[in-house]
Amino acid sequence: MVDFALTDEQVTFQRLSHDFAEKEIRPVAAQYDESGEFPWDVVKKAAKMGLTSFYFPEKYGGGGVEDRVTEFIVSEELAWGCAGIQTCILGTGLAAAGILAIGTEEQKDKWIPMFCDENNARLGAMCLTEPNAGSDVQSLTTTAVKKDDGYVINGVKCFITNGGIADVHVVFATTDPSLGWGGLAAFIVPKGTAGMSMGKKEHKLGVRASHTAEVVFQDCWVPAENRLGGEGAIAALGALQMLEYTRPGVGAAALGIARAALEYAIEYAKTRVQFRKPIIAHEGIGFKLADMAVAVDAARLLIWRAGWMCNAKVPFTRGEGSMAKLFAGDTAVSVCIEAIQVLGGYGYMKEYPVEKWLRDSKIYQIWEGTAEIQRLVIARKLGGKSF
Repeated sequence: MVDFALTDEQVTFQRLSHDFAEKEIRPVAAQYDESGEFPWDVVKKAAKMGLTSFYFPEKYGGGGVEDRVTEFIVSEELAWGCAGIQTCILGTGLAAAGILAIGTEEQKDKWIPMFCDENNARLGAMCLTEPNAGSDVQSLTTTAVKKDDGYVINGVKCFITNGGIADVHVVFATTDPSLGWGGLAAFIVPKGTAGMSMGKKEHKLGVRASHTAEVVFQDCWVPAENRLGGEGAIAALGALQMLEYTRPGVGAAALGIARAALEYAIEYAKTRVQFRKPIIAHEGIGFKLADMAVAVDAARLLIWRAGWMCNAKVPFTRGEGSMAKLFAGDTAVSVCIEAIQVLGGYGYMKEYPVEKWLRDSKIYQIWEGTAEIQRLVIARKLGGKSF
């Protein structure tokens, strides 16, 4: 039997996150979009409400909500408020997911609890992308060379969310370029480590509240105990598996943007009168809104299916995580474009929020694996390959 009814816990988190988005995020969304500053005040409020730590296991001090569907519901609601601020609140989860996926029990016990302190909001950063190695992880040139019971890291990472300001950076590097995938390793580099610095801060088209910057490593030494998984661990497969299972959550944020644009377009179409009737009554607009609504609901179903599969420990044998992220990202862009069309000239103006939602939406076809990479993953899965 398939049941689409939300549990009491899911409804509670949906209401909590929606109220927070409505009261704390939306009123300041335009301000932070314009300034590009990090919304520390909002993130601290979110931390006190447990919105930054509810999905971590109780043994590390988190809320113990292990249901991925709940996680995706919260992501959608916060992004409905502002995708940039949502990234600030939940973006740390990717670095933590790396530690949880690849790390030893000792590493998890040491590093995960800091993300669960509701009175002291902490940030994480996942340092994978490089200037010449984005989707092609095997081509990373950042190196990690063994020295004095540790590793010396050299290289540059780019487009890193929370890069340089995070309390914990999870850094992927090669210990032996000749080994390809087999030489990749991941390291925990805490804030303030000598040899790690923030490079250029990026000025972006959208999600401008989220901090994005280069992270530069110049003879940055970390102890061997900071190698995720311990000595000899290969990070490549863990990294790819981690990305596959976090992608539906990224899709949920894209869904939040799409839903916001759809709702706004519907309300506008109900009140905007042309040729003596609301424009929603004209087929040219009504059919457009119908298609937008179908796409939004279809995206949510793909995301929730991926969440159910995670909960049931059913493997993504057909790239279901990538399907959710791909469709939701494409939907966010197309729905926002159509919402602007519904509003006409008003939709193109900054006084109306739909132009911001369009700018925010585009990144969801790019980060966490481009739309093209999602299709590649799905195609390879259909062909019987792991990735």
